[in-house]
Amino acid sequence: MLAVVDTNHFSELDRNPQFAAAFEERRRACGVEAFTSIVTVQEITRGWLALLNRVAPAREHVAAYARFQRSIEVLRDWDILPFDSEAAGIFENLRRQRLRIGTMDLKIAAICVAHDALLLTRNIADFEPIQGLKVENWLD
Repeated sequence: MLAVVDTNHFSELDRNPQFAAAFEERRRACGVEAFTSIVTVQEITRGWLALLNRVAPAREHVAAYARFQRSIEVLRDWDILPFDSEAAGIFENLRRQRLRIGTMDLKIAAICVAHDALLLTRNIADFEPIQGLKVENWLD
């Protein structure tokens, strides 16, 4: 089974070694292949760039850039699912349904539906209106 790690799960994996170890144990026990999406990469990158643009003194940039670099290095070890033409078609269909879900979440959901993948996210309720999407929270 394929699972796609949402931004909140990815961030926790990046920051919390205990969660990362428990996640890996659960992933293996369930026989899950874990991926992330290009949309999650966009969200993570956008967050770091916003932080770097807010930090004023150069000495504070040192720590922020070090954490940003670490996130990039962690991302390098992940397989990243694309937002391809199939996902785009699903995304457009979801938008026509006028679901009250943010654009980035709809894109992640579309990627998951396109790959028949389980979405791992803390925000299960946000994704419930999407038919055919399997969602679990492994942060509990």
